[in-house]
This record gives sequence, C-alpha cells and structure tokens, in this order.
Amino acid sequence: MPRREKKTASYAKPVNEVVSAVATSYRDYIRNLTPRLKLIDSFLAFLVALGGLQFLYVLLIGNFPFNAFLGGFISCVGQFVLTVSLRLQFVSGTEQKKTVETEDGEVKEMEPVFSITPQRAFGDYIFASLILHFVVLHFIN
Repeated sequence: MPRREKKTASYAKPVNEVVSAVATSYRDYIRNLTPRLKLIDSFLAFLVALGGLQFLYVLLIGNFPFNAFLGGFISCVGQFVLTVSLRLQFVSGTEQKKTVETEDGEVKEMEPVFSITPQRAFGDYIFASLILHFVVLHFIN
C-alpha cells in the first residue's frame, strides 16, 4: 500500500506544475493582450466550434445535402485561415522597429521590410472574406 501512495505523490508534482503553467499563461494572456486581439481570438474559437458542430452533425445525422455541408465547412476553415492572417498582421503591426545586435556588438534599430497599417489589413480581410463567401455561395448552388 505505501508504494501506491508514493506513486500518486510522484504524479502530483508534474500535474501541479502543468496546472500552474496553464494558469500563469492564461493570466498573462488576459493581462497583456489588447481587446482587439481578444475579440479576434474569441471569433477564432467560435469558428472552430462551428466547424466542429457541422462535422459532428454529419457524423451523427448524415450528409444528405453534401454540397451544403462541404460549403459550410469550407467556409469555416477559410474564414479561420483569413482571421489568423489578420491576427498575425495586427500583432506584427504593433512591433514597428526591432533592435538587432551586430557582430561588432553595436545595437541597431531595423525598419520592417514592409509594414501594413491596421486599416489596410482589415480592408484586405473584408475583401478576401467577400471573395471566399462568394465562391462558397456559388459552390452550394
């Protein structure tokens, strides 16, 4: 019997460390992220849940109008990809200048190769979303 208690005690430490790491990450996420990125992340979670529900529906009920399922699922996946791209552009847009240490030991500020304003990134996102949904609408027909 003492062996068993020793085994569970040895498992408790890694589990507590994982729980602590997740709690710390979540706390930093809530404290340091802007409301715009939190909104984008919640929309990404919604898209994952919607795609999962559609896939679950097809598994449980059936896929009679297969084009409708395929169009809806492709729409979720495509919108997810576009939204992740928008999020990456917003995150990279906040870091305008980077400091780099050269071989000589001096520190230089480097300009980004290309910079996209948040308004331009959002405009591109809307345009690409309209094209995506136009294609999906014509696919369902």
